[in-house]
Amino acid sequence: MGRVEAVGISCGGPLDAAAGVLVNPLHLPGWIDIPIVQLATEAYGLPAYLENDATLAALAEYRHGAARGSRSSIYLTISTGIGGGAVFDGRLHRGAAGNGGEFGHITVVRGGRECLCGRRGCLEAYASGTFIGRRADERIAVGDLETRLVAPATAEQVARAAADGDPLAQAIWTETVELLGQAVTDLVNIVEPDVVVLGGGVTRSGAQVLDPVRRIVADGAMEPAARAVRVELAALGDAVCVVGAGVLALDAG
Repeated sequence: MGRVEAVGISCGGPLDAAAGVLVNPLHLPGWIDIPIVQLATEAYGLPAYLENDATLAALAEYRHGAARGSRSSIYLTISTGIGGGAVFDGRLHRGAAGNGGEFGHITVVRGGRECLCGRRGCLEAYASGTFIGRRADERIAVGDLETRLVAPATAEQVARAAADGDPLAQAIWTETVELLGQAVTDLVNIVEPDVVVLGGGVTRSGAQVLDPVRRIVADGAMEPAARAVRVELAALGDAVCVVGAGVLALDAG
């Protein structure tokens, strides 16, 4: 094994990668203005580099995963929240303030559910693992559809129950993949990438999420983008952000 030369840090945003500071990550309450790069440098005695986790996942899949060989790709991580990243013509897109690619905060339902970001109707408020579970719990409490689910439900339980024909779970899952498919379709129409990669814990359901999203994109995206784009599941699994952090450190060195 070679000598360690640098440290790559992958974390959810908002963050300031250039300053090496975690500004206020939505899923790390209380982590406000944490100088994480400085802390890592002091702890390890090595140069350290910070980037948004979903941005690094996009870079990892572009270099070593499902988007390898493409010119332009979009990555969505569908997990506790929904984030994303993009590579355009071989260059990682960071945005003017370094947090570009917040695809989870595309509005999919005008005036809809309140998201953790404070806005309403975001994709994350419907299709993230957190909100799939919350939506199921709400429907269980109402009792309008037959179900074997018991609150508190998880996204994994909803997906499994939907595959087994549970009426309430199927209703939740159908809405989830339809809204996700609409968001991916919008991204395809705007960016026209070679490939859209879907990763994160919710995508462990495999074809149950991939097949309907592919169908919605094929039916809804404009030509010729609809024919040109591929929609794929991430190839690097749970290691994707670690791989991305490694690529960041190697590139910086």
